[in-house]
Amino acid sequence: MLTALRQSELLHGRARAFVAAFLEQRAMPEPFDALACDLARFQAQHIDGYARLCQRRHVVLAALCRAGDAPAVPTDAFKVARVAAFPRSLTQATFLTSGTTVGTRGTHELRDLGTYDAGAVAFGHACLLPGSLSRVPILILGPSEEEAPESSLTHMLALFAREFGDSTGSPFFVREALFDLQALRQRIQSLGPTEPALLLGTSLAFADVLDAMGGERWGLPRFSRAMQTGGFKGRSREVAPEVLRAQIAEGFVLEVEHVVCEYGMTELSSQFYEGTRGVYVEPPWARVIPVDPETLLPVADGTVGLARIEDLLNVDSAFAVLTSDRVRRVPGGFELLGRLEGAPARGCSLA
Repeated sequence: MLTALRQSELLHGRARAFVAAFLEQRAMPEPFDALACDLARFQAQHIDGYARLCQRRHVVLAALCRAGDAPAVPTDAFKVARVAAFPRSLTQATFLTSGTTVGTRGTHELRDLGTYDAGAVAFGHACLLPGSLSRVPILILGPSEEEAPESSLTHMLALFAREFGDSTGSPFFVREALFDLQALRQRIQSLGPTEPALLLGTSLAFADVLDAMGGERWGLPRFSRAMQTGGFKGRSREVAPEVLRAQIAEGFVLEVEHVVCEYGMTELSSQFYEGTRGVYVEPPWARVIPVDPETLLPVADGTVGLARIEDLLNVDSAFAVLTSDRVRRVPGGFELLGRLEGAPARGCSLA
């Protein structure tokens, strides 16, 4: 019988094969449901809480053949229990949620960070990099990994800087919890006119920087892009998403269509980006399914439901998570419509 570690290694290999196929623009190596069901069986075998959840939902794991028949783990479970199929001694990375409301921070432990990294780089590169460029200047409105080691977003942005950023100076413009606006302005001014850049940050960071700019326009080179993620969580003046998008475009002299929103969360290993304005797309190794908040069954396209997210890269935790985010399937992807009324705020902006 295979050990838990060997099972995990084989499942990680199958998950990374999806990423490799995406990069090579070929068919996926196996059906999504085949790997998802094997992940559900593995996680139920090695995570007691998930095994109990399957039992209470009367799921016969041996007969499982559709990912949607396996229960999703509520994101709040990451705040009250360890959702991991391996001993703590094998933990390679621990990411924490922001804990902006009740103070309890959700914890997502990863045994093999390489799978997370492979998916993040592959899909981030495809969705963010202008044209056919392989490397661009990257400017991050956030701290370095050394200052925020518990943040999955910081890890991802640092990964982008290493994997497809140029090597000119530090890409981080928050130092010791303060924006270094002078350094940011100088970096933008140093960019060549034909050198597209990526400006990455949370919605709150963008709002604060734009306020500090006082109406000035710090023009980025043509074809540059900005990526914003997260919301305001009730801790700052709120700016409507489309208003902030327009302000970012004006402040940094970008096409509005070149301001791209990202959707992700600590409890996942995959991310989603706007393919067209307001419509997010999934990589082939993840699905976003709106479900009825009472029955947890999928709702029809065009109907609002809670986001059940199936993520094949979440090998050692929960391949499916249930969020309190309201989503709706539309042609080309899904729309993100905010939190369920009364649900705790969450996100990365304040962290």
